[in-house]
Amino acid sequence: MKNVIFISPNFPTNYWQFCRELRNNGMNVLGIGDQPYDELSRELRDSLNEYYRVDSLEDYDAVYRGVAFFIHRYGRVDWLESNNEYWLERDAALRTDFHITSGFQTEDMPRIKYKSGMKEFYRAAGIPTARYHLVEDRADCEAFIREVGWPVVVKPDNGVGASDTHKLSSGEDLAEFFQTKTPGVSYIMEEFVHAEVNSYDAVIDTQGNPIFETGNVTPVSIMDIVNDGGSLLYYIVKTLPADIRRAGRATVKSFGVKSRFVHFEFFRLTQDQAGLGKKGDVVGLEVNMRPCGGFSPDMMNFAHSTNVYKIWADMIAFDRSTQEDGPHAFCAYAGRRDGKPFTYDHEAIMKKYGGQMKMVERIPDVLAGAMGNQMYVAVFPTQKKMSQFYHDIMLCE
Repeated sequence: MKNVIFISPNFPTNYWQFCRELRNNGMNVLGIGDQPYDELSRELRDSLNEYYRVDSLEDYDAVYRGVAFFIHRYGRVDWLESNNEYWLERDAALRTDFHITSGFQTEDMPRIKYKSGMKEFYRAAGIPTARYHLVEDRADCEAFIREVGWPVVVKPDNGVGASDTHKLSSGEDLAEFFQTKTPGVSYIMEEFVHAEVNSYDAVIDTQGNPIFETGNVTPVSIMDIVNDGGSLLYYIVKTLPADIRRAGRATVKSFGVKSRFVHFEFFRLTQDQAGLGKKGDVVGLEVNMRPCGGFSPDMMNFAHSTNVYKIWADMIAFDRSTQEDGPHAFCAYAGRRDGKPFTYDHEAIMKKYGGQMKMVERIPDVLAGAMGNQMYVAVFPTQKKMSQFYHDIMLCE
């Protein structure tokens, strides 16, 4: 029987389902988290063989002691995972220190966490990327901008999501960035790409082959949503486009990905752009070696009539999927901001689209910056029907 340690099984709140499917597949599922056991959901408690609480997951020594305790109690650990971007480096350090070889090690982090390090692997896969510059001082940034033109995007080279990401359109914006940037953080500056974001989402087996594939489309950038306080729209595609499938698979091979749930982001150009390609071409953005965030795993389930939590657990238990897709649909996410004068209130939206709704929830404050305050997830058989939903849900007076 395999021993699997799951780090932070209580957050995000839907991740208990990974634990459930591991246990259903006969694994010993051992959780380490910072929430008191009695406060864990009933579903999560029922999905764990044992739980080790630490005061803070930021305390490496405390988490280390938790892993050591489980090894002493159950023997060798076969897998250690959080499926969480924030803990990727911590997961790798624990695997390295305890010689758990079923996932990324500390030495792998530069190529999968640093945006500048990702670019050479995209190039090896034959996928273009935006020109970039590692920020040193204002003079070298100005030289880079003279080469690529305004606007530019600047963000931490090792960052999570769209946090601390800025679009700079003028010398005044550049001056403000240097006045307010976080000390000690290494930033990367890139040419602005006129595009929408398309993703490749997949569960990859031990040989680097996909056992499940899908993708999503984000018409408005997360950077703009976070910085401008806008509402989030994105959807899981009904059918993964062939060019995204090819790019995703090539990226898997280039990065040497094995035994993981991945979320790779690509630009699809909305206009011709010199040095990158023609309108509609695919350009590399960044790799994320974990599932797409928020409720995206649930949305994949709704879009493909499947269970990606089980597919991931099947990969660990059997190195294959025992799941089959059912009917496919578009699965739309809409995250509305509080305080905006929407034409249709919650009751009106539910009256019109209640039959298509799969999830309707308030978003925790810690996630609301990127995801909105009130979320709606609904399925539609055609893109036309989904577009009407987006129009109605975001229409303002």
